[in-house]
Amino acid sequence: MTRIKTLALLTIMTITQAAGANTADEAHAKEIRLKIVETSDVHGNFFPHNFITRTPWDGSMARVATFVDSLRSSEGRESVILLDNGDILQGQPTVYYYNFVDTLSRHIVSDIYDYMAYDAATIGNHDVETGHKVYDRWIGTTNTPILGANVIDTATGLPYLKPYVIIERQGVRTAVIGMLTPGIPLWLPEPLWSGLRFDDITESARRWVETVKRLENPDIIIGLFHSGYSDASTRPGLTENACLEVARNVAGFDAILGGHDHQRANRIVTNPEGRPVLLLNPANDAKAVGVLDIALSLDPAGKIIDKRLTGSLVDVDTLNPSEGFMSHFAAQRQAVEDFTGRIIGRSEGIFDSSESLFGPSPFMTLIHRLQLQLTGADISFAAPLSIDAIIRPGDVRVSDMFGLYKYENMLLTMQLTGREIRDYLEESYSIWVDTTATSHGGHLLMFRSKRPSPTDNRLRNPAYNFDSAAGIEYTVDITRPKGKRVNITSMADGTPFDPERTYTVAVNSYRGNGGGDLMTRGARLTKEEMKRRTLSSTDIDLRYYMMKEIEKKGTITPVTDHNWRFIPETLADSLSATDRKIIRGH
Repeated sequence: MTRIKTLALLTIMTITQAAGANTADEAHAKEIRLKIVETSDVHGNFFPHNFITRTPWDGSMARVATFVDSLRSSEGRESVILLDNGDILQGQPTVYYYNFVDTLSRHIVSDIYDYMAYDAATIGNHDVETGHKVYDRWIGTTNTPILGANVIDTATGLPYLKPYVIIERQGVRTAVIGMLTPGIPLWLPEPLWSGLRFDDITESARRWVETVKRLENPDIIIGLFHSGYSDASTRPGLTENACLEVARNVAGFDAILGGHDHQRANRIVTNPEGRPVLLLNPANDAKAVGVLDIALSLDPAGKIIDKRLTGSLVDVDTLNPSEGFMSHFAAQRQAVEDFTGRIIGRSEGIFDSSESLFGPSPFMTLIHRLQLQLTGADISFAAPLSIDAIIRPGDVRVSDMFGLYKYENMLLTMQLTGREIRDYLEESYSIWVDTTATSHGGHLLMFRSKRPSPTDNRLRNPAYNFDSAAGIEYTVDITRPKGKRVNITSMADGTPFDPERTYTVAVNSYRGNGGGDLMTRGARLTKEEMKRRTLSSTDIDLRYYMMKEIEKKGTITPVTDHNWRFIPETLADSLSATDRKIIRGH
């Protein structure tokens, strides 16, 4: 069995909380050590295999199992607490299969939680994205308590999930309070979370930490928040990432374990009482775990007189996968391999999502045409959900669809005026195209770095918000400011485009619910107005319809609808040539 000492420990943080001990007490103090292990944002990465790319995978719960088994062996099971911080039901086909294909078998996540003996977990926003039918089945079939103190049942006013759990180890009572980032109504259609309300994390934390202290008298209080370290949102009334805010402003927590933002964190923050609070976040995809090492000193009467917490982030991606885990879940893995390996058609060329950054492409044409076909809408809005998805010539498998369309979005039909359509596109290209793209030495795309390179090519904004349109003819002048870039010349069939007319528009459910702010900041629609403008929605995700369409056609051929372009074309082509090399790494 792999020993813990072989692992890489990253950025160790230690805090000490004394409780007024005297010298005599310290001389006779009993020492108790506990380790709390956190996974977060696993996104279905259970096996050392990426079922989308059909290649080996660095992370995986199979490797986490190796680490946890080793820890329990060396420290004793009574010294280890295992927690998960949500976003586990969406990502890899491993969960899609048990969410929507095999709905009769026990959910694989329930089996994994029970096999690995998780003590508690939170629900994440992408777990809610699967819909009531899926997450209610999961919650009802696992022995692991699923927490969400700020997820409120609107019918009763009470938490829909367990607000907290008390875990006792070696006589020490640890309270774990779970929370979910409250932005769900801004990102997901209401049918997915009907009957629920998502309260502010800070206010909920303040209320529940006092309740837990009064009712349970715990020795340790842990926040298990599916929320990031620090909020950068400018949306009024929403704090999406609240861990830092809670640590600074709410007394009572010893540590807060975060997630959601896919960013590693290991920090110490001072709370309102002047006490230190440790913040941990192991990021995503089960490539690392957060480890909270707690050392307690107890006087002869059993009272805690000293508390020392050490936080570390432990890479597990180099460990051997657990043989026991792989054997136990061999049948489930094979079922997913059979599902993703199924051939649904054939491609006669290359569909490369990265080309969508520089203009019309076969990749986006395929999505736009399907959206228009399914809805009968006048216009389609869509974006590349990733910029590294490629369908190559040859067989097209189910796995390719997860690269082509990353998320389980439904397809909506909405009503927008011509003016709102133009303003929507202005917002999209304002976060897509560099505002300084006026010379041949610059860039078309907005990169995070002032000097982007193939090794530092992150975009300033996510490409899944770079919506283009089909059904209309238009140009985007990259030399002009926001508000004056998009010029819609006609409908695709050559008929006039009228800014005052109302058109039907096909969009995915994330966008149609306000995700990415193109509807709010661009078209200037309120949440209530978006709901009123929605005419219909599919009841199955768009990826499903894409698979069915390819199966129906048998063969897909790269075709590009050149209905829009960047201008001036000479400048745009020059800048695109530079940025293609940066994006592709060559």
